[in-house]
Amino acid sequence: MKVLVLNSGSSSIKYQFIDTEKKVALAKGLVDRIGMAGAVLSHQRYDGDKIKIAGEILDHQIAVEYVLGVMLSKNHGVIDDKKDIEAVGHRVVHGGESFTGSVFISDEVVKVLQDNIELAPLHNPPNIKGIQACQRILPDTPQCGVFDTAFHSQMPPKAYLYGIPYELYKKYKIRRYGFHGTSHLYVSQRAAEFLGKDYNQLKIITAHLGNGCSITAVKHGKSIDTSMGFTPLEGLLMGTRSGDLDPSLILYIMGKEGLTIGEANTLLNKHSGLIGISGESSDMREILSAVKDNQQRAKWAFEIFAYRIRKYIGAYAAAMGGLDALVFTGGIGENAKEVREEICKDLGFLGIELDEMKNNSGEEFISKSDSRVAVLRIPTNEELVIAMDTAEIVSKMK
Repeated sequence: MKVLVLNSGSSSIKYQFIDTEKKVALAKGLVDRIGMAGAVLSHQRYDGDKIKIAGEILDHQIAVEYVLGVMLSKNHGVIDDKKDIEAVGHRVVHGGESFTGSVFISDEVVKVLQDNIELAPLHNPPNIKGIQACQRILPDTPQCGVFDTAFHSQMPPKAYLYGIPYELYKKYKIRRYGFHGTSHLYVSQRAAEFLGKDYNQLKIITAHLGNGCSITAVKHGKSIDTSMGFTPLEGLLMGTRSGDLDPSLILYIMGKEGLTIGEANTLLNKHSGLIGISGESSDMREILSAVKDNQQRAKWAFEIFAYRIRKYIGAYAAAMGGLDALVFTGGIGENAKEVREEICKDLGFLGIELDEMKNNSGEEFISKSDSRVAVLRIPTNEELVIAMDTAEIVSKMK
């Protein structure tokens, strides 16, 4: 089946057109700066053909029309007719407790997504815009939603409930949801394939490290705990997000600085993390460069980033009662050898032994041959998971 996968953000749409039988992307691209000056579509075909198209892209519907236009193009396209798109799969950040798996998108599903907007006010509205745009432009094409939260939906109450009055959970659905679920699912399954072992018998820790970071304990094929919580702010130190901190600290800063709730939210989500500590950048590449220049704050940011991940690895190994594999993925996890090295040092007691040469060369297996725990570097492919889930749902409807 040929599936168009869309990841709709507030001012952008990432897309891939995937052949699920061959598991390859026939085309992929990005529509950037939607609703702003300088909007542009960047498109790449499977054979390497590339094109950039600038235009007045005022909203998500026009953006989808641009995507379809270039896909139908004689010179740069990959389809002859809109009907060649057999289904559309949408990445949806938050399914709340309503969706524990991927679903066919109906008007009722869209209504539930709208009801969940307060759980993900930055992400769900543009996700919904992408869905509605496709409903108007491709009214006869089945659409499915694949949720970032779905993989974590089977966590036990001991992992997802917070230490607040239970009535608040029941009333407002305040709980740990977790995010990056599609990525954690994909790389943990790939790890089992690389190891040649039964996925449902393994204990795996997956570290998705990018501008947003999360780490997950995958025991016997299920997410039993994950670092992001009610929102993507909790957990690891990130590019601009604080990660774990004392809740009283927020109230203290708000009082001292006279911040509103919105201003405090911006402080913790946009001005904290790596950039807050280093004062340098939220980009790990620039942090590492500053570390080489002996800039102390950049060094602290780097060390804190790795230290928190190391603590979670120890905690999750304990939570699962052992560990078979540790997986690094995401922009930092896949590309920053210094970060992987810093995280894995002193973890020999858990059976984690990093091979310096393999780590530097960026191989898939980066642990020593005699390491009790396999350490892997696996590029994530969330779009393929979305396409495969969509194809499975649509095939059952025929």
